Amino acid sequence: MSAPLYKKALIIGATAGIGEALAIKLAGQGTKVVGVGRRQERLDRLVQTIGSENCSAVKFDITNLSEIPAFASKVTAEHPDIDAIVINSGIQRSFNFAEPESVDLESFQSEFTTNYTSAVQLTLAFLPFLQAQKTATHLIYISATLGVIPTMLRTGGYNASKAALHHWILVFREQLKAQPENKVKVVEVFPPAVQTELHDEHHQPDLKDGHKIGMPLPAFTDQTYDELVKGDDQFGIGMAKGTIDGWEKERVRLFHEQVPIINNVLRPFLK
Repeated sequence: MSAPLYKKALIIGATAGIGEALAIKLAGQGTKVVGVGRRQERLDRLVQTIGSENCSAVKFDITNLSEIPAFASKVTAEHPDIDAIVINSGIQRSFNFAEPESVDLESFQSEFTTNYTSAVQLTLAFLPFLQAQKTATHLIYISATLGVIPTMLRTGGYNASKAALHHWILVFREQLKAQPENKVKVVEVFPPAVQTELHDEHHQPDLKDGHKIGMPLPAFTDQTYDELVKGDDQFGIGMAKGTIDGWEKERVRLFHEQVPIINNVLRPFLK
């Protein structure tokens, strides 16, 4: 077996779907993993599946934003060898914004907090630890092509939250690169629809057999691992590959081209 991709990966949102599958895949390739999630029984199952010598688990709800700094401090103190953090937690809900009376604003806010706000706050909490390491470290975000092309009209809130995440990641990555000797690599993964509980009837009652929608999870996981090995900053999997390698890649090129131009325009006005 070749050298492990990471020494130890913290996987946030590891109790089901992509997070659980990626934890198992990484462990199978020699990376030790720390799984994070809200459901203790699922965490126990993950440790049992992988084996306690290669996997540990922490119960935490990332929507408890005020507790994130303490959570990050505790985890990094217990696992000072973490060199990769996968931010994967996500929920998807259906809303018809043309019918205001049908929109549950609490559910809408919870979706945005889970998919975007918590990702930013988790990053800020863990970043000092990652920056202090002497070797390369990795922040890996599971994004969504619906944040680039919001073609699923029933999930407007989800689409917007993933768009916010994508644009924030573009800016954050460039800010890191501007720092001398930055060793924190930022990776954004764009899945297509994947067969997970994200779409099941419990979470989206207007769907039937929603967990059957999209790409089989094992194929997605294998392809994602292969792309992580390649080392690109962002990549699409399956049907998402054409979108991300196509016009989105061109849009990112324009972003890089225009950033210095805009910064030069603003420079005389900055204190």
